[in-house]
Amino acid sequence: MTASETKTPIAHVDESRLRAHELEKHLLDVAKMASAFASPIGAGEWAATAGLWHDLGKFGEDFQNYIRSESGYEAHLAEGSPGRVNHSSAGALYAKQQKEAPVGRILSYLIAGHHAGLSDWFPDDSGSGSLEQRLEGDAKSGLLDHALAASIPPNILTPPPIRSLLPPGGPTGLHLWMRMLFSCLVDADFLDTESFMDPPRASVRTQDLKAYDLLEPFNLSMQEKADAAPRSPLNEIRADILKQCRDKATGPEGIYTLTVPTGGGKTLSSLAFALEHAWKYQKSRIIYAIPFTSIIEQTADIFRGIFGGAVIEHHSNLDPKRETPRSRLASENWDAPLVVTTNVQFFESLFAARTSRCRKLHNIANSVVVLDEAHLLPPEFLRPILDAIRLLADHYRVTFVLCSATQPALKAQKDSFGRLSRPGLDTTREIIDQPADLFRQLRRTEIVIPKDLSQTTPWEEVAAQASSHERVLVIVNTRRDCRTLHSLMPPGTVHLSALMCGQHRSRVIASVKRRLLNGEPVRVVSTQLIEAGVDIDFPTVFRALCGLDSIAQAAGRCNRENSSGQMGKVVVFVPPGQLRGMLRFAEQATRNLLQDRELDLLAPETYRQYFKFFFAQIGIAGLDKFEIVQLLTKDASDIKIQFKTAAMKFQLIDESQSANLVVPYKDPGPQPTDSRPFIERLKKGFINRELTRALQRFTVSVYKHDLNRLLDSGVVSQASGYFVLEDQLAYDDVLGLRVSDSPVFSPEAYII
Repeated sequence: MTASETKTPIAHVDESRLRAHELEKHLLDVAKMASAFASPIGAGEWAATAGLWHDLGKFGEDFQNYIRSESGYEAHLAEGSPGRVNHSSAGALYAKQQKEAPVGRILSYLIAGHHAGLSDWFPDDSGSGSLEQRLEGDAKSGLLDHALAASIPPNILTPPPIRSLLPPGGPTGLHLWMRMLFSCLVDADFLDTESFMDPPRASVRTQDLKAYDLLEPFNLSMQEKADAAPRSPLNEIRADILKQCRDKATGPEGIYTLTVPTGGGKTLSSLAFALEHAWKYQKSRIIYAIPFTSIIEQTADIFRGIFGGAVIEHHSNLDPKRETPRSRLASENWDAPLVVTTNVQFFESLFAARTSRCRKLHNIANSVVVLDEAHLLPPEFLRPILDAIRLLADHYRVTFVLCSATQPALKAQKDSFGRLSRPGLDTTREIIDQPADLFRQLRRTEIVIPKDLSQTTPWEEVAAQASSHERVLVIVNTRRDCRTLHSLMPPGTVHLSALMCGQHRSRVIASVKRRLLNGEPVRVVSTQLIEAGVDIDFPTVFRALCGLDSIAQAAGRCNRENSSGQMGKVVVFVPPGQLRGMLRFAEQATRNLLQDRELDLLAPETYRQYFKFFFAQIGIAGLDKFEIVQLLTKDASDIKIQFKTAAMKFQLIDESQSANLVVPYKDPGPQPTDSRPFIERLKKGFINRELTRALQRFTVSVYKHDLNRLLDSGVVSQASGYFVLEDQLAYDDVLGLRVSDSPVFSPEAYII
């Protein structure tokens, strides 16, 4: 480092210590980039100011001495650690000093959190952790005075004026708007730092494709499919669905529903709508959000076959072999024209506080979001989710497509006095002209309901009936039921549940598809993980009584292609035992509907009635079980928001009740994959991104009480922060992990 460089305030020093990143340049570049990110939402000057001030504390003598002594890429991170210098608070304090509320307070939130994440304004249950307390303490310690004692360029301290404006959506929309600004700031900070510290890595990110650029290759691919497809009534119906999706895509931006029966080709048809809509409105990207692990790779492979590297997958269960260097980087901030992700990743990011989860948010603006299997939106979080959908559609140019064969009743509900009892989505547009007619045309199954719903069917009788069929699928409600019934079925019967790791389930599902395609006998007993979108086709399906939407989804695994020309059969039975929680609410709503024996169980209107019963049982409070809306809006008029607490509570998978366990499993498929070498690397402490991604394929989610029992028995150990199953005999090649009997709710196959 030269003598002149030592006199110039620096932001970073590369690992070789041969180059210094000048602080003024870093602040100006971050401000420019953050402003560009925020301009589409009309907040460029806000983001620019946050960018200019986010590292003011680095001008202080303490930080300059520290970075010259420590150096390195991470020298500016991990504030609060021993030896680290707090450089975020000075900018937050300066914003509070220079700008009156609400502007100053908003900027303080963003700047103070640009490494640690967005804070709560009020103390948490332990009495600490609030932004208010932090700023008061930092002001007394003189952090701002130390920074201002340095010679800070005037162009850094005097940005263009900020227009004081009401955030989109008013006080109730403030939290999302602030997260959007936060996203612009932290992504710009990461990218500018990376471009200096690691230019080769930064160059890999470069891509100019937008979503609307993908329409031409899609059209070519669809024409090839149409030319190769045999003429049949089913394919003609699918072609009409595709045409309607293309035609309706010229409609206004907003919220759409796509109500198509299973087997109607809604995956590619919904993508056609998204691409045509992106072309008309010059949308930057399409985000395809999927609830279940069992179909996300299936969908991504379909898209990748058309668009190649323009597609990125972002989910924790991703096989590292499916990643490329660019897709790995693009998943950090969703800078890609087509993103395939999970509901968990999408919605938890919208309510996140951590920088890593928030980076992508500004790239959701001006996009098309397809929510596949929309009926699986988690009921306990439905109110904050619907609020976020409305805000994004109304103020951030996001068009939503809610796809489902069983559309939930999401319109607002009023009580008998005309008062709003449940907020909802009242401006949705249906893409299909006559959904009821379409369902009649595509009806390929008959559903057989037991005459007496109070009479349970013993498992032995279910097994006997199912075993009389050579090709049959039986879907049950719990893991315990799955194991119990499987034990009564003939040898060779396939078992599927979330007690099997992802690699195991993928192999088994692929094997079942292959056997069905070859016309071989195959019997399967599964939990409901097989229902949502798994492209599988049985002539006969048995379904344990449950929610009507699940029964309809089970019917979607029956006679999908109508290859025999005869109606498939879905036999509903009342299983032994009682359900709990949401499963019980769903079952009871179905029982209420089935009192009308003349009801058409596969008609769209029936599903709306079912969901009204279902949501009514849960109640409006149950649709925001953890009071997320109150945490984010109660004191929003005073810019006092509980970001951190809301993010901790908004977990679609309750991590306090479950944990991930790495299991020893060897996939004997065409490309054998064995988890044991990965486990050995883990035990030796060789942790990196590739290893953690690889391990996700071999994890099973277990309840904490089951994990504790396994720990006590000595069959589970801990290594590098992971729980590892040591006893090979505790993981069965057919049943998966052997644990105590526990019921599960539908998000069993969700991933983060």
